[in-house]
Amino acid sequence: MFVHRAVRRIAILAAALALLAPLQPANATIWGPVNAQTEYNWGKPIWQDDFVGPVKSIWGRSSAKLIRNQNGMLTLNTGRKGSVTATLHRPGATTGRWEIRLRSKRYSTAAANYTVRTELIPAGSADEHCGARNIVFEGYKLGSHTANLKIRNLPNVEYSASTTRPNLRTDVWNVFAVEVTKTRITWYVNAKAIRTEKRPDALSGVPFTVRFRMAAVPGKTMNQSRMQMDWLRQYSLAKGRAPESVPATTVGTYAKAC
Repeated sequence: MFVHRAVRRIAILAAALALLAPLQPANATIWGPVNAQTEYNWGKPIWQDDFVGPVKSIWGRSSAKLIRNQNGMLTLNTGRKGSVTATLHRPGATTGRWEIRLRSKRYSTAAANYTVRTELIPAGSADEHCGARNIVFEGYKLGSHTANLKIRNLPNVEYSASTTRPNLRTDVWNVFAVEVTKTRITWYVNAKAIRTEKRPDALSGVPFTVRFRMAAVPGKTMNQSRMQMDWLRQYSLAKGRAPESVPATTVGTYAKAC
């Protein structure tokens, strides 16, 4: 009798614990830390913007009406035509780490889709050469399930990679980061190193700053959309462990270089 009661109590306790456990879909995957800074021990940011209060004057906006801080998020709203951009006007850095937490949304599906893009661009008055010196460390078309990396350098080289790791559905948060050293560029998505590029012609050595962009298809009517950043953080290379070995990117040509 005592044994039966003990077994019964254990079964009841196990059932209660199961009810208290967080429910996960059958195919759910737990990715671990939410950002690369935590996973790779980058230390404290040397600069950050949490987008609280009015948009800071260091942000150059293509439209003050469409770009604003909303509930602690830098929000780039679009219309039905044209691109929307926010560019950080701070001294550039030739090396470092940049990480963002981002989500996006489209309000209709009948027209063309915007591309959500975060990139490192030459700081100050340095020439972008039509994007040929930029690093796109978060780029995806709304409605797609694939995020892209683009590393570009003169005269027209482009190193690229893609991943389906992030959940790009409406208003789902993802974290993207890029690490630029003197010898490599590493791309991180949701706290995991995805690609590392070490070939010398991928490394421009120019001082970088950050630009957020909702890129329209020229001449097309677009689906009204938005992108929102919870925070942007910049880290030095002073601390942190090296990323694990990951594949290199794919080399190609950037046809729009000028």
